[in-house]
Amino acid sequence: MSQTFEALRGGGARVYRAPGRVNLIGEHTDYNDGFVMPAAIDLSTEAAIKPRHDRTLSIHSENFSDSIEFNLDQPNIGARGHWSDYVTGVAVTLERAGYRLRGADLAIRSNVPIGAGLSSSAAIEVATALALVENSDFEMDRVELARLCQQAENDFVGMRCGIMDQFISCFGKAGTALMLDCRSLEYRLLLLPENVRLVICNTMVKHELASSEYNTRRAECEAGVQHFARLLPGVRALRDVSANDLERLGRDLNEVTFKRCRHVITENRRVTEAASALDAGALHTFGNLMAESHRSLRDDYEVSCSELDAMVDLAARVEGVYGTRMTGGGFGGCTINLVESDCVAEFTRSVSSGYKKATGLSPDIFACSTADGGSQSASKDTE
Repeated sequence: MSQTFEALRGGGARVYRAPGRVNLIGEHTDYNDGFVMPAAIDLSTEAAIKPRHDRTLSIHSENFSDSIEFNLDQPNIGARGHWSDYVTGVAVTLERAGYRLRGADLAIRSNVPIGAGLSSSAAIEVATALALVENSDFEMDRVELARLCQQAENDFVGMRCGIMDQFISCFGKAGTALMLDCRSLEYRLLLLPENVRLVICNTMVKHELASSEYNTRRAECEAGVQHFARLLPGVRALRDVSANDLERLGRDLNEVTFKRCRHVITENRRVTEAASALDAGALHTFGNLMAESHRSLRDDYEVSCSELDAMVDLAARVEGVYGTRMTGGGFGGCTINLVESDCVAEFTRSVSSGYKKATGLSPDIFACSTADGGSQSASKDTE
């Protein structure tokens, strides 16, 4: 079976890393062909890989202290409902796309919190894909790599995510957020002010309904698209429906579908306005848009929870906070906060004590740095 990470790296394995991400604004818009604004962060997954002379992939997870092994020629490789699905799914998806992989010993380790809404899944997918592609001596465009990683999560794992997480894990740049058009995949980098820190607050909860409700929300959006496509030309996604269209033609929708559509349509507007605010250095405007986003996610998309709401309410009262909102799929996980650098220590103290008093839970709060997208890491002897 696969060796441990350090044993592989010490034995000359190549190491690839891919970052997690935090999404500043633009939640649940990516799978609606909309706009998002994530930033890659300095929490990442690493994959150490060493080639084999057969077609076997032997995979070890340091985080789960567990290993699996399978042959790439094995027919009908399927998901196990297991951590390894993200690695296996990438390998299977690459093979089905026509990339014949070389066997390898592969070890994975990560410091991206699992289930916290910081995209641990995309980090493992992108790190794995980079490792497998280069181990097999392929050249692959980063957009194609991101698409195939998304496909692995959609079709093999069964989570119908959009492309945001995989894209930012490939294309992130330190010091910036990235505004992405999830339809065209055109993007631009937005400089983040040096006097502001991105502070992540982990609620330390993840409610069980998160995964099933995520897929339900996507289906509800698709029902909205079908409605508007019958009434308007050229509607392929909620991206194509304006707020005026919603008010004129959406009243025949049931209340739930109407609210889901309203969130996505207004959230797309908020992302474009937030990009303009960031360009202008208008951080209070940016923060107001974050607050609107959280209210919409809470009331229209209904993916917040009492713990996230408590965290946001506490953060909004602290001096030096420009904006705060839930980030990620919802039902627990993290909030993202734009905080004046000099106020981070007091923010951490105040929110931590307030949250523990309100919920009985001790949150994990940390100021993160932005990071570059996936790459090969320096070898051990040059670090």
